[in-house]
Amino acid sequence: MKQEIAQERPFSGPAEEALLNLMRTADCLHRAMQRQTRAWGITSTQYNVLRILRGSQPQGLTCSAIGDRMITAEPDITRLLRRLEGLKLIRQQRDHKDKRVIWTQISSTGLALLEEMDPVVRQFPKELLCDFTDEDLGTFIRLLELARKHCQDSLGPVSCTGKRNDESQSCVGGGEQKEPCSSRL
Repeated sequence: MKQEIAQERPFSGPAEEALLNLMRTADCLHRAMQRQTRAWGITSTQYNVLRILRGSQPQGLTCSAIGDRMITAEPDITRLLRRLEGLKLIRQQRDHKDKRVIWTQISSTGLALLEEMDPVVRQFPKELLCDFTDEDLGTFIRLLELARKHCQDSLGPVSCTGKRNDESQSCVGGGEQKEPCSSRL
């Protein structure tokens, strides 16, 4: 890692080196995904939204529920949705009871695009992570989930209606309370 980023001083410790490695790897994988989706004229973020909406059929989701489910945070969901609507990949309609709420559904054009992309995109993670065994991947997933555990903005799952299922982030398996890392140092 030090050579890749041309860092001459040592890292402050293994935690800093691990975090920087994780951030650099996430960026590298994100750029690779961008190159994949570019062939279809959409960004990886737009692809993520289309997949989210496909999974919420037929009801669709509100803007905030889409934002909660996204892999990477998007500061301007409204503009992102406007672009997708301009490409005819989604449709939007106001809620019949509360006109302030706008529901977004994937269009038939969006579904057709995903169907075309699916075989390539499904194979892509296998190609990127081909050096990992299934056991390695299981360990990797567990470690990544553990790394996200203390993020301030890690949120519980969201239902199709956009309501958050509040689950305690401080419990670890079976309800056992664990003291925060900072008090263990």
